[in-house]
Amino acid sequence: MIKKLYFCFMGVIKQKVSLEGVRFFAYHGFYPEEQVLGAEFIVDIDTELEVYMAGGDDISNTVNYERLFQIVSDEMRTPKKLIETVAHGILQQIRHEFLAVKNIRVLIRKMHPPLRGDVRNSSIELIFNR
Repeated sequence: MIKKLYFCFMGVIKQKVSLEGVRFFAYHGFYPEEQVLGAEFIVDIDTELEVYMAGGDDISNTVNYERLFQIVSDEMRTPKKLIETVAHGILQQIRHEFLAVKNIRVLIRKMHPPLRGDVRNSSIELIFNR
């Protein structure tokens, strides 16, 4: 009981584990030529979980960013028509694998989308709160 009161008194620590600016060349796109030519994509992932004390140097007490990278790589490897679909796949895998994670943010930018103008990127962002 004392331990529980101590944690309530001390508050909650929110720990964020992220991958930023992860670059991929992939074949996502609505139009057939996008699926043939491919494009550069940049992915950012943020996860947030509550911790009550140091994790004891044990990777099972945090989000393994190597595993995050593998999840993103696997989803980016499978061509989809919409980057929204790719983002949902990434979010769902993270959500189901890391149950302690309270918040997830997935941002995918498609660099230089095939539009009639100079556009740096298009993007999709998903935010999940448990």
